[in-house]
Amino acid sequence: MEEILKYLKECGTFYLATMDGDQPRVRPFAAVCAFEGKLYIITNNKKPVFQQMLKNPKIEISGMSKGTFIRLECEVVPDDRREARVAMMEEYPGSLSKMYSVDDNKMEVLYLKNAKASINTLTGESKVIEF
Repeated sequence: MEEILKYLKECGTFYLATMDGDQPRVRPFAAVCAFEGKLYIITNNKKPVFQQMLKNPKIEISGMSKGTFIRLECEVVPDDRREARVAMMEEYPGSLSKMYSVDDNKMEVLYLKNAKASINTLTGESKVIEF
């Protein structure tokens, strides 16, 4: 898990895909943190992406760093605990505080479960990590 966290942070921006009915939707994300041994992402509960993840929790994440790319398939689980939101805010105090506060009733954090990641080179080498 730590290797995946480090990789996603190195990407800066990574891309998250959901399903909207029969239409895939992809959008940029940039915040990820570890809390209680799990990887977390953040979104706004007013955005369609949050509703899509509630309806179908299977997502994929992709990003590139240093000539390699990651594909991460997993399920997301909402965590409504204040402590989880605080952990995310502490990881990104400057950028997230411009959009959210811990108790604003729009900030949602979700952890990844049943995750399988592959980090690949453009020449075909692959490393698989499950967590």
